[in-house]
Amino acid sequence: MIVKYVKCYLTLGREIVILPGMSRTPPEGTGAWNFRGIPRDLMRKVKMAAAHEGQTVKDFLINLAEAKIQEFERRGVLPKGK
Repeated sequence: MIVKYVKCYLTLGREIVILPGMSRTPPEGTGAWNFRGIPRDLMRKVKMAAAHEGQTVKDFLINLAEAKIQEFERRGVLPKGK
């Protein structure tokens, strides 16, 4: 059986409280990727680079990907985005 969403409920008296951060539903217009087999040395360097820039690893990687895509669009490798 595959479980898509997990919610955690606490019963306090008669009221039901949903704990923040427990829902696994991604925000509208976003998705999720999981990568395996990333060399630990590369992971460590990415973490250090993100910290140096004052960013999360996620934001750091998104900015790198967006910059590379913009470069490809300028060179005509990819069609221009909206």
